Amino acid sequence: METCYIETPLGHAEIVGDKDGIISVSILNTNQELSETIPESLLDCVTQLKAYFNEERKSFDLKLNPKGTVFQQRVWKALETIPYGKTISYLQLSKQLGDPKAIRAVASANGKNPFWIVVPCHRVIGSDGSLTGYAGGLHRKQWLLNHESEYKQQSLF
Repeated sequence: METCYIETPLGHAEIVGDKDGIISVSILNTNQELSETIPESLLDCVTQLKAYFNEERKSFDLKLNPKGTVFQQRVWKALETIPYGKTISYLQLSKQLGDPKAIRAVASANGKNPFWIVVPCHRVIGSDGSLTGYAGGLHRKQWLLNHESEYKQQSLF
């Protein structure tokens, strides 16, 4: 297993993987020493993340190797179908998975998504449009949604 740390507009990110695929991409709440060299198995992920932040990429094409329950993996697969720049509610996601009553389980699986940005859990919001829950912090979720919006919010100050 190999690990690297890169800088993003939202802080330092950790990428873990090996020849079998990417195991996790996560945003850190502390600064980690950035990697001087990127392992070959992680290079494509780093390149695609940089392109995403530079607005040159709207989706990812990576070999992922998720570790989770069958249900969690179903939820994570469903997250990949949410288009760039769009959002859905946890209820809509539950219905898409065939069980509107599973909303809490879906929200829990969403929160355990090991692939920050790559599997876009930030595109799931509350039924009332609120930014509910996000492992990376709501300020990062808001930033990502603004980044993907065709109507960029400009600061007035």
